[in-house]
Amino acid sequence: MRILLSNDDGILAPGLAALWNELRSLGEVAVVAPSSPQSAAAHGITVHGPIVVQRVHVQDAFVGYSVSGRPADCVKLAVTELLDRKPDLVVSGINDGANVSINILYSGTVAAAAEGALLGCPAIAVSMRQGQERDFSRAARLALPIIRRLLDNGLAPGQLINVNLPDLTPGDPKGIRVVPQATRTFRDRFTRHTGPDQLDYYWLSGGDFDFTEKHEAEGDLDAVDNGYIAITPLQFDLTEYDLMRHLATLKWEQDAAEPRPADGQRQTAGQTPIVNR
Repeated sequence: MRILLSNDDGILAPGLAALWNELRSLGEVAVVAPSSPQSAAAHGITVHGPIVVQRVHVQDAFVGYSVSGRPADCVKLAVTELLDRKPDLVVSGINDGANVSINILYSGTVAAAAEGALLGCPAIAVSMRQGQERDFSRAARLALPIIRRLLDNGLAPGQLINVNLPDLTPGDPKGIRVVPQATRTFRDRFTRHTGPDQLDYYWLSGGDFDFTEKHEAEGDLDAVDNGYIAITPLQFDLTEYDLMRHLATLKWEQDAAEPRPADGQRQTAGQTPIVNR
């Protein structure tokens, strides 16, 4: 099996090295990851300017490609240019921090896996909630049997799975839950400072999920909060089908467009029309 491993914390991140070490038992692992941290890069790609790619030797462990772009760039380049053949599996992680609820939309970790799925590969994103215990080797050992089980169950090309481990500080996870993505909103906090130029500068300084909202069915956020590993299948179709069906029942009429003046008859406001004879 040929596995492509990427992330958004950068090619030197300990979570990447830990996951590489475990994935080796499944097959050949190729690493293509950002040269610097790209947290919250979402599914952005580089379209203006070149991307620098270098081969680097990391932690006396692996030689990988360091890419001066975003996580999706890494996977796109790997599959289309850098690897000699299409990988059988794309894995992204282990991210330093959970990617649950609406944070999935901002996550570069999920984006790297999603790009693999878009390119026709089975794909898995792996993240771990931050805490005092940051043992990525232990997290990778917990993630490996889940990845193996997903593969044994026939994870298909184009399918995308999001795996989130809880904070490991209290001990091992309580178990595994297969749950949907939560939809709680996130309340951001900004710190404002006025600079010497008298302009206001804002720094994103924190925030948390809004738990005052109406209770929803258990999702990935709740599972991780309660000490479980959350497994969530994701898809790309963002269509709101109930609203689409409602809108389809409305009578839609396109307004008639204003006729455009013929060449030679165009005028600006206040001008006398020019008549060609």
